[in-house]
Amino acid sequence: MHIAYTLITSLFLNFGVSSCTGMSSTELVNVATEVQKGNEIATFAGGCFWCTEAVFERVNGVKNVVSGYTGGKEKNPTYEDVSYGRSTHAEAIQIYYDPKVISYQELLEIFFYTHDPTQVNRQGPDVGTQYRTEVFYHDDNQKKLATDYISKLNQSGDYNRPIATKVTDYTEFWLAEDYHQNYYELNPGNPYIINVAIPKVNKLKKHFPSYVKKKYASEK
Repeated sequence: MHIAYTLITSLFLNFGVSSCTGMSSTELVNVATEVQKGNEIATFAGGCFWCTEAVFERVNGVKNVVSGYTGGKEKNPTYEDVSYGRSTHAEAIQIYYDPKVISYQELLEIFFYTHDPTQVNRQGPDVGTQYRTEVFYHDDNQKKLATDYISKLNQSGDYNRPIATKVTDYTEFWLAEDYHQNYYELNPGNPYIINVAIPKVNKLKKHFPSYVKKKYASEK
């Protein structure tokens, strides 16, 4: 196991991904596998990661989504550090997707539609810089697509306020503790999931029905 873990850690470092102490070895292996398969990566922050993870898990072409922390300077951030505003990180998700099935542009469109990109340092009931809206680009193409799309949204007249989403160079992603992964599926009765996360998932299904994986199409 030590050799396998060392290999996984090496792969993560190449992609700027690090593990918090609470992350299980199973999830580490799953994410490392996605990296090796040649899938591309998108990194978004749009409020609580329980919601954004659930939305993108349901999108065709998305192979895996993990929750974590990024955009800050602290090493080994914990949920308590981030959620209580004791760090400069944002709650975020890392998306591993097949570009032959879904494009980065399409992921951007889903991201912006399923959260409020005009809110500054908050998302609904969650307030603080840790809940900011931000796109972390992995290359110049992602940067251009994100900045161009924000310009398009600002010119569209669809919003009463300017888009607040930042576009930032990706550096490192810290995987959140194990109990945060797949939180939506594992905690269906949680009041936050019922009142905040489910409406966001429903926005995906209503506005982008052709993007939803078949196994989730009839989900209540």
